[in-house]
Amino acid sequence: MKYLHTMVRVRDVEESLDFYCNKLGLKEVRRSENEKGRYTLIFLSTDGTNENCVELTYNWDPEDYGEGRNFGHLAYEVDNIYETCQSLMDAGVVINRPPRDGNMAFVRSPDNISIELLQKGDALAPAEPWVSMGNTGKW
Repeated sequence: MKYLHTMVRVRDVEESLDFYCNKLGLKEVRRSENEKGRYTLIFLSTDGTNENCVELTYNWDPEDYGEGRNFGHLAYEVDNIYETCQSLMDAGVVINRPPRDGNMAFVRSPDNISIELLQKGDALAPAEPWVSMGNTGKW
């Protein structure tokens, strides 16, 4: 068995690409539109390859996907969790679960998909403002 990709449904392609690509740093590697099925598939990866992708599915007909929390979460390893979280905050992303432990944080996509950020290697030493920052919303 080989892992292929994870699919999440999105309401707004541009808003979602802004989050996943411009803010989180993923790269679009391929896209296809299915006129008969009335949907667009957009595949994103961390390194620009077709491996380990997230598939964003945009259904052309409006649909309310609800909370999205039942999906679980996507998890990404980052080189420096503090720098990543600061960059996301500077881009207007809410840090729902700050990296108080220097190891783990959670944010949410525009469609309320939880994204877990994990520090590569050992946890960083606890540091402000993260140590004192409380949780915001759900994650």
